[in-house]
Parts: sequence; C-alpha cells; structure tokens
Amino acid sequence: MKLVFWTSFWIFLIDQASKYLIVQYLNLKNVGSIDVFPPFLNLRMAWNYGINFGLLGGADAPEFMRWIWVAVALVISALVVFWMKREKPGRWGYISAGLLVGGALGNTIDRIIYGAVADFLNMSCCGLENPYAFNVADISIFAGAIGLILFTGTKKTA
Repeated sequence: MKLVFWTSFWIFLIDQASKYLIVQYLNLKNVGSIDVFPPFLNLRMAWNYGINFGLLGGADAPEFMRWIWVAVALVISALVVFWMKREKPGRWGYISAGLLVGGALGNTIDRIIYGAVADFLNMSCCGLENPYAFNVADISIFAGAIGLILFTGTKKTA
C-alpha cells in the first residue's frame, strides 16, 4: 500500500506543479495559448467543468455540479484504495492505483480552487487537429485505469 501512497503523492505533486507553472507562471489563463512545438505540442487553456472532454458540464453548469464531481472523485479514490487493500495485486497494480488516485486528487483540487479542472496540453498530428486539451492528471487517470485492467483480478482460486 505504500506504493499506492507514494505514486499518488508524486503524481499529485507533478500535476499541481505543472498546473502552477503553466497556468499561473506562464499566465496561460490570460494568454490563452502558447505554441511550443506546433502542431505536436501546444498549450491551450481550457477549463473543464464536466468529466472527460467536458461531458456533463459546461461553464453554465450549476454550481452544485462542481461539488458532485468532487464527491465522485473522492468516493472513487477511496474505493480504489479499499480494493487495493483487499486484493493486494502486486507492484504494477499498486502503481496503477496510485496513478489513478493521484490524478483524481489533482483534478479534485482544481475543482475546489478554480471551480473547474485546468486543462492545457494540446497535441495534434498528421493534419488532424485535436480540439481537446488535457493535463498530467488526465494522463495519469487514463494510465492508471488501463493498468488496473491489466494488473488486477489475476488471483487464482484453487
């Protein structure tokens, strides 16, 4: 379980540090966009009031929705930790859980502080323009979820 904690801690720290650096220090919240290595990597400020890709939310969503998403993230994080305590999946399962929990907590702090998740990474390639932005926490949540699928539930029953 220490591995879940430490992975969560470092992902949370990296996520929040990257958001501070890009949103506050580079002032992306006011500048709106910064081309880093176009079209492959750009910084595009986007406030996500819903879940992935802004689903079930928008800038005009009721205030209580922010707190529903905070509660959902906290409940899911707690359930994943409880699951890891019961299943004891091994190193990669614990790391995957830590990725998911750390990312979820990073986005939760955004919702509490800003009222929305700060997304800023935008990547496009090969003539296809990606209209969506994401952040380190989003990458971590996605990788953690895939890892939990791959590295858990493999206990053999005799």
